[in-house]
Amino acid sequence: MEAQAPAVGPWLYRCFTCRNNVALHDDVISTDFRGYHGRAYLFYRAMNITTGPNEDKQFVTGQYTVADVFCNECKETLGWKYVHASEEEQKYKEGKIILEKAKIVKETW
Repeated sequence: MEAQAPAVGPWLYRCFTCRNNVALHDDVISTDFRGYHGRAYLFYRAMNITTGPNEDKQFVTGQYTVADVFCNECKETLGWKYVHASEEEQKYKEGKIILEKAKIVKETW
């Protein structure tokens, strides 16, 4: 009888601090973003997070209204949500979530 490889579920991202599930790999739009602490990923959506108040911020790509996102388990700041983009070519980011690579870990379930 031939040995079978163990079943591996979908990849997901977890909070680096408490391992709370925060996003699915299938929801990654881009891995080529910059966060406050280095590389960051842009996601269609995230889970088990809470958002802070809206703030206007100037980034390299333009003016945005953003809200910080936090792990709803340990309250670690994980990134931000784009609420509004002033530049027309940046509107695709609205409603999307940035999670910083330094604040998340990729695992399977």
